[in-house]
Amino acid sequence: MLQLSGKVAVVTGGGGGIGSAICQRLAAAGAQLIITYNSDQDKARAIANSLAGGNHLVLRCPVDDSAAQTSLANAIREKYGRLHILVNNAGISKGIAHDDLDGLDDELIDRIFRVNWRGAFATIRALAPLMRAEGGVIINISSIAGRTGVGSNVAYCASKAAMDSMTRSLARALAPQIRVLSVSPGWVDGDYARSMPRALIAEQEEKTPLGRIAQAEDVAEAVFAAVAQLRFSTGDIIAVDGGRPLG
Repeated sequence: MLQLSGKVAVVTGGGGGIGSAICQRLAAAGAQLIITYNSDQDKARAIANSLAGGNHLVLRCPVDDSAAQTSLANAIREKYGRLHILVNNAGISKGIAHDDLDGLDDELIDRIFRVNWRGAFATIRALAPLMRAEGGVIINISSIAGRTGVGSNVAYCASKAAMDSMTRSLARALAPQIRVLSVSPGWVDGDYARSMPRALIAEQEEKTPLGRIAQAEDVAEAVFAAVAQLRFSTGDIIAVDGGRPLG
């Protein structure tokens, strides 16, 4: 069933592993996608060309550039005239041991928060006016690192905690016209996980009650469910972690 037929969706960072899986899932349900990217135009265009349906759009739009968010809103208004779904998926990190306080310098801290938190907020700020009339839904791609404090570095964990706090605040502020939820994965089988020692990933799998780490498609299915099925939910943090905090 094309439950999202006629719906228009933005996925920031849509050319990445999780972002592309989300685009595939929403397009398969009938949505028209706007895929934004920062640097890899070819990858974003390849994803758009692979999607079901048509009338998709690819735009360069760095999330930490607020003027670019205004241009994005104008482009959506001109091409589609409406917006129903926003998935804030773009994000950055860098592996730094939590006890390496000097390794986490001010420049990196500021960049992580500028992209992961301020970027998501700026995108919402720019696109919310288009969504209010449509009864829209915003999905923030968070991480269990925001709750557990275990992740690639201290600033990354804090940025995801801030994203979950923003989800709760804006779920209240933007209701009832717009629902806001976080989808919060644990380890996801992608480029970052594959760059880690296999023994580390095996340890995570062993400590996860469901016996594996997530696939990008698991995250995409959670996004779809939040958009299309959990219609009376807002302000919630939806874990996609196989029960890892229980291990």
